[in-house]
Amino acid sequence: MIQIFTTGGTIDKVYFDANSEFEVGHSLLPEVLSESNIHGGYRLRELMRKDSLEMNDEDRRQVLAAVSECDCDRIVITHGTDTMADTAAVLSSLKDKTIVLTGAMQPARMRRTDAVFNVGFAWAAVQLLPPGVYIAMNGEVFEAGAVRKNLQAQRFERT
Repeated sequence: MIQIFTTGGTIDKVYFDANSEFEVGHSLLPEVLSESNIHGGYRLRELMRKDSLEMNDEDRRQVLAAVSECDCDRIVITHGTDTMADTAAVLSSLKDKTIVLTGAMQPARMRRTDAVFNVGFAWAAVQLLPPGVYIAMNGEVFEAGAVRKNLQAQRFERT
């Protein structure tokens, strides 16, 4: 069994035309999983609905507590990309679980999103990687503490 936690981020953003801005909404993860042909073998739990730039140390402690208390040893976390590396670093103290964070550069609700690919990739990665904390984005796996988001290039890079 794989535990999936959602925290919000771009993957769950909704465009409100009246305001001309995006806000984090209900997670489309069940639909994304189904589109990836993943129909079972997981439990899904929403931890929060936040843009990762709004996440603070207390939010990261909440994620750490949920992962620590979880009885699954394989965990996927959907997260906003801007501070995903920060949350991965907080989780790196956990040594007995395989934890994979993923997200999207474009909301799952958009036609040209990377959400389906990234979630499917994270699903495979969490089953194949040894215990540790990782970020799985756009076909690459990065170890926690050795990755950063390059805002200008809109991709993750090893540090």
